[in-house]
Amino acid sequence: MLDDYAVLSPLRYKNNWLKLAIVTFGILAGVSSNSPFVPFVIALCMAFATIHFGQIPAKFYLKLLAVPAGFVLVSVVIIAFFFGEGVKLFSFEVLGFTFGVSSAGLKMAMLVLARTLGGMSCLFFLSLTTPMIELFSVLKATKVPDSFIEIAMMMYRYIFVFLEVAMGVKYAQTVRLGYKDFKTSFNSMVMLGTNLFIRSWEQGEKLYVSMNSRCYDGKLILLDEKRPVKMNEIMLTSAYFALVIMVFYFTRGMFVV
Repeated sequence: MLDDYAVLSPLRYKNNWLKLAIVTFGILAGVSSNSPFVPFVIALCMAFATIHFGQIPAKFYLKLLAVPAGFVLVSVVIIAFFFGEGVKLFSFEVLGFTFGVSSAGLKMAMLVLARTLGGMSCLFFLSLTTPMIELFSVLKATKVPDSFIEIAMMMYRYIFVFLEVAMGVKYAQTVRLGYKDFKTSFNSMVMLGTNLFIRSWEQGEKLYVSMNSRCYDGKLILLDEKRPVKMNEIMLTSAYFALVIMVFYFTRGMFVV
């Protein structure tokens, strides 16, 4: 789970507001740029920071990044072939239909790919270096309604509870040949969903009783640890901002093709 790596990451103990500023700046700069060079630079910088400073295994990071990259590559191919006008870079015929890639379509596809990689790298940097409980503390500091934060915390907590239950039930069904064919698999999935519904109801009742027994008054206390920003962190962040701004300025209007 991402939270396991975030808990063990050295960047966990850095200022959360600084990390949020870095991520927000990267996303806004990547989306605002009309050139793919800026998002690619942001993606490289965020990947380096996550792997080197956050001590996240490179193999795991690449495997994690490959999931959204696979989806966006399909979109990139569709955009390159069916969007944009202008001179065709190459074309071919299939069953009497002509398919080709224009320069405008390829530019749009490269920009979508770069923005997606840049944005996902920023989000992975935050999720792999900051546990969710600390993000909830940040939300509380921004005066988000307490009811919203508490519901989000409970939902996040019970995702893992129900995931563990679902994995246990599915394993028990598998060893009993519950997925040997389509009909059996369908019946097993129905039983799994029913069991999860009953378990969620039971867990909700247990949670209500346990919170009342601990004198729950409608508010959950979140501890926010004070972490001052160090000078070297300010210098590294400033260097990153300056690099992105320079690339943004000198590559405006530039494209790969």
